[in-house]
Amino acid sequence: MTASKSSRARNARAQRAQRAQVNATGNGGASAGRADQTGTAVKASPTVKASPTVKASPTVKASPTVKAGSQSRAVAARGGAPDRRGSRGPALALESAEEPDRRGLVPLWMQFLTFGLALAGLGVSIYLTVAHFTESALAGCSENGAVNCTKVTTSPQSYVFGIPVAVLGLAFFVAAVALMSPWAWQSARREIHLIRLASLVVGIGFVLYLVYAELFIIGAICLYCTSVHVITFLLFGLTVFAAAAWGLPERQRG
Repeated sequence: MTASKSSRARNARAQRAQRAQVNATGNGGASAGRADQTGTAVKASPTVKASPTVKASPTVKASPTVKAGSQSRAVAARGGAPDRRGSRGPALALESAEEPDRRGLVPLWMQFLTFGLALAGLGVSIYLTVAHFTESALAGCSENGAVNCTKVTTSPQSYVFGIPVAVLGLAFFVAAVALMSPWAWQSARREIHLIRLASLVVGIGFVLYLVYAELFIIGAICLYCTSVHVITFLLFGLTVFAAAAWGLPERQRG
């Protein structure tokens, strides 16, 4: 009986020693595991230490889409509309810069109409000048009553500063033919268009004086002179209308 108690005591001590050894081994492994886990977490994670994506993202740093959106919102805030030309913007700007200036370019019908009227006035002026120097009667013109071409062409008012009015009219229409030609109308020189306007202002002033002289001083009308006056009025009106409707060419910069 004594031997059995001694055997049981030894077995109990052996079991306690085994359990203590097992517990010590388990606690040491857990402690080592915690140390490894803590060391790994605290030491330095390469991903956390320097992440290229977090450090500087090119997309976030400078996005053309974001910039374009900001510009659109800025234009909308100013009350305008955003530029929708896209990649064709520079091309459209280049095309508009290369487009020729259309100011001062009147239609062809206006060019030929004024040129024809100037030629008609030149023809009548040539005939009146020839009749003045040859002292011949004007064909188809009455010499009695209110219509009396001879009375008008031989009156003192048929001279201005000693120069026959017929010669002045001839010089005016020679210049008018050149200024009313299609080549002059299509010229890009602003001076030509200004000279045309100025010459017609002078011409219409002279015509008003001659009409006044016929009606209130001479008391007779010359049909040929009246036709010249009408042509001058038409040229003046058409030229002023062309300048108002289509403008004048821009002044050329040196």
